[in-house]
Parts: sequence; C-alpha cells; structure tokens
Amino acid sequence: MRIVVVTGASSGMGREFVKQIGHFYRTLDEIWVIARRAERLKELQKDSVVPLRIFEGDLLKPPVYILLKQALQEENPDIRMLVNAAGFGKTGTVEEILNKDKNTQLEMIDLNCMALSRMTFFCLPYLSKGSRILNLASAAAFCPQPLFAVYAATKSYVPSFPRALREELRPKGIVVTAVCPGPVDTEFFDVSGRMENIWKQMVMAKAPDVVRKALLDTRSGKSMSVYGFAMKGARIASKLIPHDLILKLETKGNVKGDR
Repeated sequence: MRIVVVTGASSGMGREFVKQIGHFYRTLDEIWVIARRAERLKELQKDSVVPLRIFEGDLLKPPVYILLKQALQEENPDIRMLVNAAGFGKTGTVEEILNKDKNTQLEMIDLNCMALSRMTFFCLPYLSKGSRILNLASAAAFCPQPLFAVYAATKSYVPSFPRALREELRPKGIVVTAVCPGPVDTEFFDVSGRMENIWKQMVMAKAPDVVRKALLDTRSGKSMSVYGFAMKGARIASKLIPHDLILKLETKGNVKGDR
C-alpha cells in the first residue's frame, strides 16, 4: 500500500496539501489524515482525488499515536510522503500569553517540535527510496521575533532538524524539505491573533500557491522551500544583518493595537 501521511489536515496548509498531493502522486492508495476535527476531515474527502483514512485525535495526547502505530504495523505501508503540518502560534509578549493561559506556550513547543519529531520517528521505518518528508516551518525561523517569541523559537527547530536528518537519509534516497513561508492567509491567524504588522500584511500569501511550490521544490530535491521574493530576501537579510538590528526594525513595524 502506497500512502501519504498528513498531520494538521483539517485546516490551513495541511488541508491544502491533501487537496494537491493526489495530483503530485498518481499511484497512491490512501492519504492518512490526522487532526482533532473528524468532521472537517470527512468534508475534505470530496476535495481529494485519493481515498482518505481518518485518524481523529490530538497530537498532544497518546491515543492518536497508538492508533497510528497499530495501523502502520498492520498495513506495513510504503509511505511516499510525510507532511508535518500540525502547529499553532500565539501573538503577544511571553508574559501576556502566560497571564492568559500558563500552558499555551508549553503546548506550542510540544506540538510544533515534539509532535513533529514523534511523527517523523513513527513513520521513518516505512520510508524508502524516493520518499519525502515535508516539515512546515516558517520564515519566523530565520530570526527571533518580538511578540511571537516562542512560536519563532519553535519554528527555528523545524528547519534545523530536517536539514541534519536530510544528510543522514541521503544514502537511502529519502528527501527531507523544510517549508518556510511568510504569512499565509489561513485559519492560523484565527488562533494566533492578528498581529497588526504592516509589512506582514503586505506579503501575505495564498495557501494553494505556497503548497504548490513546496511540492515542486521537494520533487526537485531542495532542502528548503521559501515562497516569494520577499521571504527569500528576508532569509538572505537574516544572514547578513545583525539580529539585534532586525529585532529593532521588527519592533517598529508592529503597530500598537488589538493583538
């Protein structure tokens, strides 16, 4: 059985990956989709040209991993692609977020880093030559971000881990790609809160475009997929300009108001 596994498939980038992957792989038997909202996953079936197998569950809790492990052992599938798209962020200072909910930032670390790693470890034995791993990072990984401190820190882990893993898996012919978009117009901001940053509003991208580029980039064997000239420029700038200066510019770009 040839399959793709997608986390965070009920919305945003994960949902868009499911919609496009069937056109990227023509011989898939199933796409295994993982998210908390089963009803959203069932609705997604009509937009997928490949049958979906639904794993309802929270990646912060053990039950969904138990279900996945059992299915992997029973089916022994050939995983052609793993897409780690589950994740979330919260806008505000570390102290502000802590005062609202002391667990939110710890859960952010667990989902954005721990769950991504755990899913990779679970699926790794079922990958083979030509398989691909796509990890959803962010342009926030390029530099620390005031008012997005923990989120940006978690996303800096996401490209670091796959770049090292990529070298380890190179002899097996397995491609690992970190996807680092800037702001994308998805439900992400309904959870994180709207950061009134003028520059980020100007470079907001569409999810279908970002996902299409990510699939083309991993097909080309690239280690990182960065959508748009603005984000490519931001990546270069983060390497050339001292981070202390970038942090000052970011702070000035954040308009005070409702976050």
